Amino acid sequence: MSANLAHASVELDHARQQFRQAMAHLGAAVNVITTAGPHGRCGITASAVCSVTDSPPTLLVCLNRSSAMHAVFDGNRKVCINVLPASLEAIARHFAGLTALSMDERFQLPVWGDGENGVPVLRGALASLQGTIVEATGVGSHAVMFVETTGIRVRTDGDSLVYFDRSFHRECRRSPPVRFNPPS
Repeated sequence: MSANLAHASVELDHARQQFRQAMAHLGAAVNVITTAGPHGRCGITASAVCSVTDSPPTLLVCLNRSSAMHAVFDGNRKVCINVLPASLEAIARHFAGLTALSMDERFQLPVWGDGENGVPVLRGALASLQGTIVEATGVGSHAVMFVETTGIRVRTDGDSLVYFDRSFHRECRRSPPVRFNPPS
């Protein structure tokens, strides 16, 4: 390898490390994204979830294209985004692959119900947004999947689970919630 290529590789690695460190400071809600259908059943813990629009209600979910689960999600096209409460951190750990439970064992836990089209819905989720992947595009190593919602369930209690600085944290719900009312 030439000196120029070696230097460029070190700079790229440094830039990627800096980017990852910066993203570690971006606190995000913890979600378990699930799917079931002819291509199989699986789920994954993800923080790369974002609202896109409310007309029609659409979210985006980012999944690594090199993951074996990517093909299952892409093939089934039916998903549920389960926003986790702090009380279900263990579920986040299971679906992040941080425990020894197999995928089948994860879904045998007594916290799951069947949603539309048999897609697993987490009973205790702060919010569960069921929907269909209507578009997907590749960006670098990841697929950005746009999910148009077909069913939404929301709780009004419970603390949020967030991922910040490479670890899980509880974000306490204010009581009563502080609402922003713009000036008239």
